[in-house]
Amino acid sequence: MAEQIQNLINGHWKPAASGDTLSSVNPADVGDVVATAPSSSARDVDEAVAAACAAWPSWRAIPAPKRGEILFSAAERLAREKESLSRIVTREMGKVLAEARGDVQEAIDMTYYMAGEGRRLSGETVPSELPNKDAKSVRVPRGVCAQITPWNFPVAIPSWKIAPALIAGNTVVLKPSAFTPLCATRFVQILHEAGLPRGVLNLVHGHGEEVGEALVSHAGVAVVSFTGSSAVGERIESLCGRFHRPVCTETGGKNPLIVMDDADLDLAIEGALWGGFGTSGQRCTAASRVIVHHTVYDAFTARFVEAAKKLRLGPGLDSATDVGPVINAAQKQKVLNYIEIGKKEGAKLLCGGRAATDGKLAQGHFIAPTIFGDVAPTMRIAQEEIFGPVVSVISARDLTHAIEIANGVAYGLSAAIYSRDVNKTAVAERDLDTGIVYINASTIGAEIQLPFGGTKKTGLGPREAGGRGGALDLYTKWKVIYRDYSGKLQKAQIDP
Repeated sequence: MAEQIQNLINGHWKPAASGDTLSSVNPADVGDVVATAPSSSARDVDEAVAAACAAWPSWRAIPAPKRGEILFSAAERLAREKESLSRIVTREMGKVLAEARGDVQEAIDMTYYMAGEGRRLSGETVPSELPNKDAKSVRVPRGVCAQITPWNFPVAIPSWKIAPALIAGNTVVLKPSAFTPLCATRFVQILHEAGLPRGVLNLVHGHGEEVGEALVSHAGVAVVSFTGSSAVGERIESLCGRFHRPVCTETGGKNPLIVMDDADLDLAIEGALWGGFGTSGQRCTAASRVIVHHTVYDAFTARFVEAAKKLRLGPGLDSATDVGPVINAAQKQKVLNYIEIGKKEGAKLLCGGRAATDGKLAQGHFIAPTIFGDVAPTMRIAQEEIFGPVVSVISARDLTHAIEIANGVAYGLSAAIYSRDVNKTAVAERDLDTGIVYINASTIGAEIQLPFGGTKKTGLGPREAGGRGGALDLYTKWKVIYRDYSGKLQKAQIDP
């Protein structure tokens, strides 16, 4: 039975002002309507931003350690409800239950971590060049944060944005994906029940074209954080530039996994399977390109294909399932279109390449794990983000050539190299133009205590997650304070 959910504005759960609704469905069984949510408009955004603006002065005045105590309580609640929330993630988003538990665990980790930042929001104290004067810098909150999150990590990514924004003393208006409204609602509800004052965290459901646009361009918003497609990210960057508004966009990747001739092939195949087909390839860090040294190309590819054929498709709540569905019919068709593009470009289809329609799979959006061989680096399937279970295998002459292929795309989020040679991995670590590099591990698996983000078309602005060098750089601004207790006017560099 579908759950009826609402917006959270100024501490009250309420429908959209228009009364309109939208529905989320189970991608493993499109006959299963998971939730009915408000289909909001600019009017609802106005109300939510007004609530966040009104709550900000009192929230920022609460000492950061006390704000941290509320987040710690929220993390404890999340930990207690991990299993029930994980099952919601699987039902509404489709990922297998083990991955859904990882999604929720990441939110737990992030909330605990940022709770601790309440006692570590440090600046810098430095000596003044003048006597009887001190100098320091402090972090101060920016104000109301507009946050727009995607469907592929429907609990983890909201936590990346909400927790650092709140600990820094900001207030938030969250617009989650219209495909996973229940996941976001339950996460926000847990935070709200942990003791957040009214108006500090607001939730507005709806479609990006109306709600997202109204939110990022609202006069009351101080900073914008967005995770999603490159096209939408570029639109948001342009709006924020027009308003002189700080922004962070995280907009995708075309991530390479390099396999050198001295690699542990068993380990590399495991990494390629997990990176390529985990979450059905619906990760911005998915290993959608596997670049293999030509001397081991045939052996690696044969074993990679054999292993991929053994992956079991099915509903994420089934413990026997390895790969779940893609999120919806539009994404399914997009992936199938790219498979046809790969064939027409001359790549060799080695396995998969079709929608799965056997038995119960016909009720959902399932695509068989797909591998292309003989892929040229310039082919569209090797250049463009597909966001589905499709992997291109590319041959490289040597390490220099492999790195050249790896860097030869518009994105620069994540990269991996498998090699037993420490010197080769050091060169790759230095020369790969990505925000994240893994050595003898797959392209996915970032940890919350370090910044997350990339280069080039992957995004713009400060990184997600982490502490210093990460999200806190987005959600705070620096204030420098000079205190002169000399009792006289000192003119700094002018004085002798």
